[in-house]
Amino acid sequence: MKKHVQLLIALVLGMLAGVLLHPYSDVVWLNQVNTNFLQPVGQIFLRLIFMIVVPMIFSAMVIGVFELGKGRGLGRVAGRTMFFTLIASTFSVFIGILLVNAFQPGRGLTLDSNLISQQSASVTKLQQNADAAKPLTQILVELIPKNPLDAAVRAFDGEMIAFMFFALIFGFALSLSAGREKKENVLISVLEQIFAVCMKVVDFAMVLAPYAVFCLVFNTTFKFGHGVFKSVLAYVLVVVFGLLIQQFVVYSAMLKTMSKISPFEFFKKCREVYLYAFSTASSNATLPLALDTAEHKLGLRPDVSRFVLTVGSTANQNGTALFEGVTVLFLAQVYNIDLTLAQQIQVVLMSILAGIGTAGVPGGSLPLIMILLQSVGIPAEGMGLVLGVDRFLDMCRTTVNVSGDLVIAALVNSGKKEKLVV
Repeated sequence: MKKHVQLLIALVLGMLAGVLLHPYSDVVWLNQVNTNFLQPVGQIFLRLIFMIVVPMIFSAMVIGVFELGKGRGLGRVAGRTMFFTLIASTFSVFIGILLVNAFQPGRGLTLDSNLISQQSASVTKLQQNADAAKPLTQILVELIPKNPLDAAVRAFDGEMIAFMFFALIFGFALSLSAGREKKENVLISVLEQIFAVCMKVVDFAMVLAPYAVFCLVFNTTFKFGHGVFKSVLAYVLVVVFGLLIQQFVVYSAMLKTMSKISPFEFFKKCREVYLYAFSTASSNATLPLALDTAEHKLGLRPDVSRFVLTVGSTANQNGTALFEGVTVLFLAQVYNIDLTLAQQIQVVLMSILAGIGTAGVPGGSLPLIMILLQSVGIPAEGMGLVLGVDRFLDMCRTTVNVSGDLVIAALVNSGKKEKLVV
C-alpha cells in the first residue's frame, strides 16, 4: 500500500474513532489508553522529526545558499521567493477579509460564558505573550543573533528566523571564500553528509507515520469532538472556505499562469506532504518530507528547493495570514465593533507581516493574533471562542502553508534553465 494511502486511512480512522468515543471521554480507562499509549506514540513521532529540523535547516540552507552564491544566483532566487511570497500572502488575506465581510460569521453570535471561562488560563497566557512582544526595531535588530548556538537551542521558541539568518549569511560567506568547485570544499561535503543523515532519520520516522497520524488526529477529536464547532461553525466554515480558495484557485492560477505547470499533476505529486502537514499541524515537522518531495517527485533543483523551502517553513505562512485576518474581523463582529476601512487595511497589512514571522509549530500564530486584537481595540477574552477549534484550523492552515512553500519553490525553479518535471 502506498504511503499516502496509509496516511489517508489513518487520518480518517483517527477522526472517526475520536468523534465516536468523545461522548465517553470521561471514562477512566479510555483516558488512560489515550494518555499513556496513544499520545506518547504521536509525540515520539513528532520528536523524531523535530530533533533533526535544526541541523537539517542549517545544512540545507548553507548548501543551497553556497550553490546559489557560487553561481551568483542567490539575489535572483531570494528576490523571486520574496515576490511570490508577498503575492500569495496578499491574496490570502484579501480572500479572508472579503469572506468575513460577505458572510458576517460573528454577527448575532452570543458569547458563551462557560466556554470563555474554560479557556481563561490559555487566554491569560496569550495575553502575557502579547504584552511581552518587542517593538519592530528590536525585532529587526534581533534577526542577527549574538549567539547562533543559543538561537539554535531556542529555535522552536521564536528564534528560528534568527538561526536561519545566520545560516544564510554563513552559506553566502562560504560561497565567497571557497573555491569554484564544490569538491574542493570539505565543509560542504560534511554538511551534505549531515543532510543525508537527517533524511535517513526521516525515513525511520515515516515507518511510524501511519500509527502516529492516527494517534495525533484521534487525540484531537477525542478531546473536543464535533460539539465544539457548534458555537463557531460559521467562523470555521469561512476559514476553511478561504483556505480552499487559496489552495485550489490562487495556487492553481499562479502555477498555470506564471510557469505553465499543471496544477492537477502538481497537487497529485504533493498529496503525501499535504496529508502529513494536516496531521502534524507543523510546517517545521513537514519540512523534511517537503524537501524530499520537491527534489525526487517534482524534480526541482536542490539548491533552489532547499533555499526556498527552508525559508518558507517560517517566512511563507499565507494560510496563517488568512486565518489571522479572518479571526480578527470575526471577533470584531462578535463584539459589535465596526472597524473602519483604514483599520481593516491595517489588519490586512499586519496579517501579512505576522504570517511571515509565525513559528512553524502548532499554535504558533495565536500570540500574534492577540497583538492584532490589541491594535484595533478588540477584547482579548474573545480568543476563548476560537481556542477550542484552533487545533483543527491549525491543521488546515498548515496544509495550505506547506503547499504554498512547494508552489513558490516550483515557480522560482521554473525561472531557472532546468524546467520543472511534472
